Amino acid sequence: MKELGPCPICGRPMLDGASVDRHHWIPKSHGGTFAQSLHRICHNKLHTLFSERELALVYSSPDTLRNHPDIRKFIVWVRRMPPEYIGSNHPPRRDRRLSPTTL
Repeated sequence: MKELGPCPICGRPMLDGASVDRHHWIPKSHGGTFAQSLHRICHNKLHTLFSERELALVYSSPDTLRNHPDIRKFIVWVRRMPPEYIGSNHPPRRDRRLSPTTL
């Protein structure tokens, strides 16, 4: 397997294959065009925590995402997993999400 460099979210090495996805930092539904490779589990975590609107308006960069408390906890956990780990994420409790009125 070819190494693709570090994941912009968790920093673990990415290996070409099923454990890697492409993520649009600004969702395509909001006009985004730039996409970058991430671990599939990291990508899924972003989409279980945040709406496309939140990703477009607030969390459109790796730095802003890594500063979110839920993502920081996730990174601590996922760094113990091998680079090819896919896993799964469960939907968050609703109170963790930003309300649409705050955006």
